[in-house]
Amino acid sequence: MSGYEHEVKALIGAAGVPVPRGVVVSLSPAVRSGADADVGPPAGSPAGSPVGFAADFGVGFAAAAGLAEPLVLKAFGPGLLHKSEAGAVRLGLRFDELGPAAAELAARLRPAGFLVEEQAEPGVELIVGLVRDPAFGPVLLAGLGGVWTEALRDTALRLCPIAEEDARRMLASLRGADLLRGWRGGPPVDVDAVVKLLMTVGGPGGLWERLELGEFELNPVIAGPSGVIAVDARYVPDPEHPIRDSPAYAAGDSPGPADEPVIDFLPLFEPGAVAVVGASTSRPNFGNMFLGFYRAAGVPLVAVHPTADEVSGVPAVPSLAAAEVDYALVAVPAERCAEVVRQARGVPFVQVMSGGFGEAGRPELEAELVAAAREAGTRLLGPNCMGVYCPRGRQTFVGGGLGPAGTVALISQSGGLAGEVIKVGERRGLAFSRVATVGNAADVTPAELLRWLARDPETRAVGLYLEDPRNGRELYAALRDAPVPVVLLVGGRSGQGRRAAASHTGGLVSDLRIWEAVAGQSGAALVTSQDDLIGVLAYFQAHGTRPAHGDGVLVVGPSGGASVLAADAFDRAGVRLGPLPDDRLDALRELGVVATGNPLEIPVGPMGRAGLVADVLDALGVPYADVVAHVNVQAFFAYARAHGDPGEPLYAYTRALAAAQAGRPGTRISLVTRNGDCAPAGVEDEVGRIAAAAGIPVYRTMEAAAVAVAAGGCHGVA
Repeated sequence: MSGYEHEVKALIGAAGVPVPRGVVVSLSPAVRSGADADVGPPAGSPAGSPVGFAADFGVGFAAAAGLAEPLVLKAFGPGLLHKSEAGAVRLGLRFDELGPAAAELAARLRPAGFLVEEQAEPGVELIVGLVRDPAFGPVLLAGLGGVWTEALRDTALRLCPIAEEDARRMLASLRGADLLRGWRGGPPVDVDAVVKLLMTVGGPGGLWERLELGEFELNPVIAGPSGVIAVDARYVPDPEHPIRDSPAYAAGDSPGPADEPVIDFLPLFEPGAVAVVGASTSRPNFGNMFLGFYRAAGVPLVAVHPTADEVSGVPAVPSLAAAEVDYALVAVPAERCAEVVRQARGVPFVQVMSGGFGEAGRPELEAELVAAAREAGTRLLGPNCMGVYCPRGRQTFVGGGLGPAGTVALISQSGGLAGEVIKVGERRGLAFSRVATVGNAADVTPAELLRWLARDPETRAVGLYLEDPRNGRELYAALRDAPVPVVLLVGGRSGQGRRAAASHTGGLVSDLRIWEAVAGQSGAALVTSQDDLIGVLAYFQAHGTRPAHGDGVLVVGPSGGASVLAADAFDRAGVRLGPLPDDRLDALRELGVVATGNPLEIPVGPMGRAGLVADVLDALGVPYADVVAHVNVQAFFAYARAHGDPGEPLYAYTRALAAAQAGRPGTRISLVTRNGDCAPAGVEDEVGRIAAAAGIPVYRTMEAAAVAVAAGGCHGVA
């Protein structure tokens, strides 16, 4: 296939995509100078024997006499991929105007021929296309098309194959979605026809399965009240990337995680004994640091050293082959790592902390390392990673001791970021079940770990920090099938970030919109900062298993601009704050609350009644899925210093919220302590302890709470 428009339309027409009626006029080299011409079959019909005709263009277009006016004339040929920009299109022609128009185009463009079609009636112009993401494979794109494509960039993406629900959500998510419903008196578009087109291109058995994806685009597709019609089509095959030969091909039809063997990662997180390779007897290094961490944790431990009997007070063996352990940490120069890993026969898991592999432009060294792990029959974590943290298994790569064992897991391609999430998260009340850093993920992948963690009885929520998803389809399948809430933080989504990620883990990162599609289809929450990752995990930890008996979100707290800003924060997060029930406003007035809307303003402070929030919820009589209570911490201490313990009113308010949560198992209460830095030292920690004991997450800003509540709704928690 040469990729000319009439050939592409024949392909898509056979697949069921509506295209205009038309005829093809093919010009021989002689005709381009006025000597001969052939008329081909109508666009969208099987190729047939051309019929000769005279050099006169008017005679040459005789086959177009049966088409309904007005007509469109398009020149095609080498170099005419973008016909509008080349001036190769004429609209609104009568039949007798075809010859002169074609003569003018032929003289200027020297085309291979012309396509004559019936001009489609006006409607909403859309674009429907397919792209091949390097990590996630075939992706369907839909949005406003025609001249608006580049100007507005109003598009939505989904991984193929899509379901009908995906198609409808794609259309509903467009900023210009109102155009489809009828705009300023215009007729509404036949949305069902648009959905059918999207399914024909990107659904099960769709065109995406049959193409060698280089570029594929229908733009514009004219959508109107009577259906859709693809008036332009472009397809540039890429024979080097046939879909079915791609590792990213299998989407919904392939065996999912339930059909694949899942390796048991328990010895990784709860090893019976640990070996450290690379600690020094003379110059303390990373190996020695890890020996110290493990000694403090109390895990059975052995050092690997070629000559010493002990290292830093830890018994030593001469090689990894002599170590009877479940987990080995390797901290030697990159060039020596493969040799060490080959000695790991009988060791279920080996972690290579060392860098200097693919991320440093040495992929051959990384390939040798993976081959060594295969030869030894061990699974490799890393390279270029910090290791594992699991209070239950006394596994750690961070100093300062082990935190409490909990139900939150984390998979991170950055060891440094994982350490920050652990320490900051534990300070804010998170308790971790398992944390794994994977670095370059040359062997053990985030998808493998997610499949296991999602079914780990100790884990109730999973967070991921990723820079390179490796096999994106495998990750997507694991996300899609995870029975626990998952939150994603992705690094390198901007151009500058992508360059940084390439130097960090040696991976390429998909565009932000690809990740939005992955999250939208899988049900995972997608956040944009480390703080939001911690905040969403805190929400999942507190509320992930709490069933919602109500609907909607209520924000309640002291009056002022904070309520207005709170409404803005929730709107930006995509959370709608519904109105208060009109029939309950009198009941609120009896409590001294003059209700003006949601957010609901109530007197909260050192002189206020601690249990007012619970009374307000009783008065409303409406079960809300989420209640976000906010306080101005600064006010508690600016006005309470003369009234005894300045912290007690805030503690009393928090205890009252805890009682309200205990009495409302179907409502998820969150607390926002605005201006918390105005509190004396230790006050915020005590508030956090009271709230955590009641299963209430605490946030410092309304924006953070809004992101967390939105994430709960994204996963179906709220």
